[in-house]
Amino acid sequence: MGIWQRLLIFGGVSLRAGGGATAPLGGSRAMVCGRQLSGAGSETLKQRRTQIMSRGLPKQKPIEGVKQVIVVASGKGGVGKSTTAVNLALALAANDSTKAIGLLDVDVYGPSVPKMMNLKGNPELSQSNLMRPLLNYGIACMSMGFLVEESEPVVWRGLMVMSAIEKLLRQVDWGQLDYLVVDMPPGTGDVQLSVSQNIPITGAVIVSTPQDIALMDAHKGAEMFRRVHVPGLALSPRLEYSGTITELTSASTSQAQAILPPQLPEWLGPQVCDTTPD
Repeated sequence: MGIWQRLLIFGGVSLRAGGGATAPLGGSRAMVCGRQLSGAGSETLKQRRTQIMSRGLPKQKPIEGVKQVIVVASGKGGVGKSTTAVNLALALAANDSTKAIGLLDVDVYGPSVPKMMNLKGNPELSQSNLMRPLLNYGIACMSMGFLVEESEPVVWRGLMVMSAIEKLLRQVDWGQLDYLVVDMPPGTGDVQLSVSQNIPITGAVIVSTPQDIALMDAHKGAEMFRRVHVPGLALSPRLEYSGTITELTSASTSQAQAILPPQLPEWLGPQVCDTTPD
């Protein structure tokens, strides 16, 4: 057996003696080392890795003037996430007219908020060179759709996207907001991770349709937020259903439970937030 084969199989380090003989430092010694790392040693190593990884994480900094942030997310696109985010912002405003509500669209590639909120135009700049949100229905709105033409595709690589997200988070003059609803892009990638790690989030709403493929991705989205310690507020199964309210609530609950595997119930607050249209 050659030296490279031994290195691959045993994962050890081989030293050559003066006479050209090979003295492997691996094999049984590696197994002994592995046994020593079990138990308390393994736990210590895990804690050490966590400490090292946490050094590179950004420190969370609140958005100036914003009291609470609610993110609306989904694992898959086209499930009604933006519709839910818009309805949530409007419902919060309708529920208490004294509350100031904002809506932030961080879906850089496919912004939907301008169309849904019937808004067009470019944001003005304040004296401190911050963008002022556009206003409609009493909701302050900001989106990448206000900064590019409606038919213009955003053909950007990751670094440019992250720079745009940073500007949308930090260079908008929201004034004083009680709630900021954030319409997230689909998936569990850079944008979701960056938003979750850069600003304190009150909770996340996961949106899904009843199809297995959508539920599978919704579970991934819920698991991502659990791992980055973002509380779960609700699951919003968007159902096309004809029947009684009791039957609809039962169907919604079963779909919500389908999203949640055994390890996730503690992540979720209220069980189901029904957004199915009448």
